[in-house]
Amino acid sequence: MPHSARPLFAALSLGAALLAAACQPGDGGEGDGVRIAYVSNGVDPFWDVAAAGARAAEAEFGVDVEVVFPSPATAEVQQQKVQDLLVRGVDAVAISPVDAENMTPFLDSLTDRVHLITHDSDAPKSKRRCFIGVDNYEAGRACGELLVEALPGGGEVAIFVGRLEQDNARLRRQGVIDALLGRSSDATRSDAVDAALAGNGFTIVATRTDDFDAARAKSNVEDTLVKYPELVGVAGLFAYNAPACVEALKGAGRLGEVAIASFDEQDATLDGIAAGHVLGTVSQNPFQYGYESVRILKGLCEGDESVLPEGGTLSTPPTVVRKDNLEAFRTKLKADIAAGSGK
Repeated sequence: MPHSARPLFAALSLGAALLAAACQPGDGGEGDGVRIAYVSNGVDPFWDVAAAGARAAEAEFGVDVEVVFPSPATAEVQQQKVQDLLVRGVDAVAISPVDAENMTPFLDSLTDRVHLITHDSDAPKSKRRCFIGVDNYEAGRACGELLVEALPGGGEVAIFVGRLEQDNARLRRQGVIDALLGRSSDATRSDAVDAALAGNGFTIVATRTDDFDAARAKSNVEDTLVKYPELVGVAGLFAYNAPACVEALKGAGRLGEVAIASFDEQDATLDGIAAGHVLGTVSQNPFQYGYESVRILKGLCEGDESVLPEGGTLSTPPTVVRKDNLEAFRTKLKADIAAGSGK
């Protein structure tokens, strides 16, 4: 071997040894100091609530939890963060995959080294042990029903979302569309973004994505308002989309004229509900995502397969937040966050 190649070879050998030292599924045992990684698909206040759930479970079950918010929110960055966690010797990983389809081989490669589950957004073709999350298709339908109820005469509606590569985004979008068009429930249905979609008095004029870019999320709404001046409703499928809709509509002088249906529980969204600018929002109960992820992974690390949900999915029921239950929801949300901070 050339002398100059020896340092590189040594570094590669060390890296391989560190990866090989990562926990084999089933190696964990009670009292062994179980180390769990909880990995989001980006940075957002939504994930602060989920992290609070993970922290509450950390304290309750006596494990070590590392919460990771990848930024920028790309598959490449997310995968690198997980590789770093393996080098540091985590025993189990809960992840919300940024791009389920293309990340499946990577996720499968983890399963002989750590216990792996998904949360929030699934990778159903992977070897993950289970998925924790809301039924995103039905939650999408609930979001769409908010618009149907508020707009009995129908009209033009636009959908705004971060990206459609995520399993949860695709399912939510389809649920909204099917509710608006008065279709029967079918989570396997998948309308193309450029498809002509009309029925039940509604026309879906656009689905705009923003790749988690807040400025782009707002400009998407602004551009759509100009292109479709007869727009009567919008659906924001990620946590920041509804606040972006509120800001764009306010700037255009149309706040209160265009109905807004939302996902998640950003303060700006809840304030919008209180002010009457947002019809309502579908909360996924992210605190439970974090809590249940840690509970299940702790059990798997101790060899307890009974913690796995029947059918491989632990479905957390969504909460549709409207003005009439807003204060009760905010009180519970505040208590959940406090539980994760130890206060």
